[in-house]
Amino acid sequence: MEFILMQQQQTFASFLGDGMDLANVSTSVKLLLLLTVLSLAPSILILMTSFTRIVIILSFVRTALATQQMPPNQVIVGLALFLTFFIMTPTFTEVNKEALQPLFADEISLDEAYDKASLPFKEFMSSHTRQKDLELFLNYNGVEEMPTTVEELPLTMLVPAFALSEIKTAFQIGFMIFIPFLVIDMIVASTLMSMGMMMLPPVMISLPFKILLFVLVDGWYLVMKSILQSF
Repeated sequence: MEFILMQQQQTFASFLGDGMDLANVSTSVKLLLLLTVLSLAPSILILMTSFTRIVIILSFVRTALATQQMPPNQVIVGLALFLTFFIMTPTFTEVNKEALQPLFADEISLDEAYDKASLPFKEFMSSHTRQKDLELFLNYNGVEEMPTTVEELPLTMLVPAFALSEIKTAFQIGFMIFIPFLVIDMIVASTLMSMGMMMLPPVMISLPFKILLFVLVDGWYLVMKSILQSF
């Protein structure tokens, strides 16, 4: 084991001494940066984009229909991902144009690329963040005055405020989705009760009517339209 470690150290030392120049170091740093971003991509996608609102609304639709696992989780998450990419395309395009491409061309430094990449996300999140939620985190951090520009908003405060606002908005839309299906459940339950069929589960009878109503009004189209218009 010690012999193998010594061989690896010698090989690494010769590699540093012979073949590694500044260009290789720069490429290695960029590769490390890319791998770091990819490892944080799920958190960035969930908390800094429209994914949270979309996936919660789609989950509410499935729960309101009482169709158990239809559509499956994979379909809901996949649809939420593609809708997120569609909604966030202007933001992603601006990040690529203003930050990534100049960084890869060695036109700007890493710090400048970070500032330019975070600005489009800050603009998107601030436009969908309630001021009450943002003030909550600013006051907790001891910030007395509200920042006057988007650039001054720190991501450590803007991201949780944005996530909180997205959850509230998604629950408001989910509540509106629940109302017509709740009315159907109440009508079916009262009808069965008046007919003396108390042992028959109302959900079993109301489920076909829910699906029929959802199909007749083109429910998925209306849900997608409401999601897109909410942004």
